[in-house]
Amino acid sequence: MPQGYEINDLAKEDSWRMFRIMGEFVEGFDKLSGIDPAVSIYGSARLTEKDPLYGQIEQIAGLLGKMGFAIITGGGPGVMEAANKGALNAGATSIGLNIELPVEQEVNPYTTKSITFDHFFIRKVMLVKYATAFIICPGGLGTLDELTEVLTLIQTYKIKPFPVILYDSEYWRGFLDWLRDNVLVRNYISYEDFNLLRVCDHPDEVADAVQQWYNKQKLTGKQALDKE
Repeated sequence: MPQGYEINDLAKEDSWRMFRIMGEFVEGFDKLSGIDPAVSIYGSARLTEKDPLYGQIEQIAGLLGKMGFAIITGGGPGVMEAANKGALNAGATSIGLNIELPVEQEVNPYTTKSITFDHFFIRKVMLVKYATAFIICPGGLGTLDELTEVLTLIQTYKIKPFPVILYDSEYWRGFLDWLRDNVLVRNYISYEDFNLLRVCDHPDEVADAVQQWYNKQKLTGKQALDKE
């Protein structure tokens, strides 16, 4: 096959991929518009229903749902399922932003609205764009990826600062110690960056933190309008 033909085929494939990406963005924006206020909950897909953490996350989502927040998750099992279940039982909008994967990721049955994405980066945009707060529960590499990306976006002023709540202090202690003892001492981050995080151990504490932040933002917005 002539080399020029192969290059042209690759160019056409990239062009069609661009349109597929645009299509996923459009679908996400269309389906999720108007859902705020919402809270995104992240965590392991491998959490089982027998784990006490499952019930705690279900309770967190239920409390937030009763306060009027929609709950957004990655739409899969584990932490995501627990959060969507809590939201659904509370009568709140329960959103699952699923991703097509060869293993682990199947849509849980507790969503009232779901979208399945082919591209991780589009799914990440949707998880962040409509959220008033982020709750990071125990998880693995995917959870760490989502946590550090959210913190980087806030740190670099690409998104407005939102509460980033680490749930379960015992689980996150080693990570925070590593940041302080290795990253901070090398000046790779600033001490002020720790202000972006809040650690909570009780569902009520999480719900109160989110509600207080949301009320503060509404008040600030109202004061700004009053001055105009």
